[in-house]
Amino acid sequence: MSHHYSGPDFGFPHGDARLDLTDLYAFPKPSEAHKSILIMNVHPSAVVNPRGPTTREPFAPAASYEFKIDTNGDAVADIAYRVRFSSSEVGAQTAILRRVEGAEAAGTGDGGQVIIEAAPVSTGRDARVTEAGGYRFFAGWRSDPFFFDTRGALDDLQFTGDDFFIDKDVCSIVLEMPNSALGPKRVGLWARTLHGAGGVWVQADRGALPAQAVFLVGSEREAYLAGEPANDARFIAVFAHALEHAGGYAPEEARRVAGTLLPDMLTYDPTRPASFPSNGRTLTDDAADAFLAVLTNGKVTGDKVGPHIDLLAEFPYLGPPHNISVPSHATSPIATELCKASRRPGSS
Repeated sequence: MSHHYSGPDFGFPHGDARLDLTDLYAFPKPSEAHKSILIMNVHPSAVVNPRGPTTREPFAPAASYEFKIDTNGDAVADIAYRVRFSSSEVGAQTAILRRVEGAEAAGTGDGGQVIIEAAPVSTGRDARVTEAGGYRFFAGWRSDPFFFDTRGALDDLQFTGDDFFIDKDVCSIVLEMPNSALGPKRVGLWARTLHGAGGVWVQADRGALPAQAVFLVGSEREAYLAGEPANDARFIAVFAHALEHAGGYAPEEARRVAGTLLPDMLTYDPTRPASFPSNGRTLTDDAADAFLAVLTNGKVTGDKVGPHIDLLAEFPYLGPPHNISVPSHATSPIATELCKASRRPGSS
């Protein structure tokens, strides 16, 4: 299911839904090609595994949400955009956006040049947008744009076109920026969440390409989510083994294909049209179909589900949320099945 529910047994990283990274998107701004849109979605509204709590508070005040940008091809961040949020205990949440470069971008912390501050977080249908210095910023609940027949995946890839995400919400961070702020024209992107409640920043989740976590279980998944793209070569053997099992690849071919999935970065050239997996990712790109084709070695190429129709033509592009008041435990009727399938490659 893209990168949703990346914690143990389809729970949440560190047991906190607000730290769960679901998807990353990057595409040129429609009608203004000199600008780009980056979208990080976190905090799924529906709990698949009841052991992972969720909350009405959109973002974790003790967390940092980061867009990471590699400008020279070494899979190490040269630019980072960091977003922190206030607590909702004293009212509505607000956000502060900072930019860091160089060695600081590759590290952890909450310093950096302030780009936007006191940006209101949206909890209703209306999108509250903040603008400053050539940037536009949105954070809050939105309709989840990801589309996939999860039940069909659990039924031995017998798809019927039943979109599990059609009425689900996520918390979105949407950033519009001039292309010049990205660095050179071709960059590598990923997103991550960090938790700092204990006084030390600990990476909870990270990713760029959809569905990578399904190749990993147990300690391997934990190591992957806590790792960095620059070190992803160590997971090629694990990915290759899963591809041999799920797609019937020969060992050598499985390793080759695994190498195309790592490092876990989204390649993006803002001077070219976006289309996953070759360049960035738009909100209508069928990433699930692309993943299925790789996973099954071309035996299954689609799940009969298409893009959602509630997308907007203007910033922040994501449709309004379906459920304004998100329950503490929005359980799913297929939760038990998903938990049982959590150790089966290709089950999400």
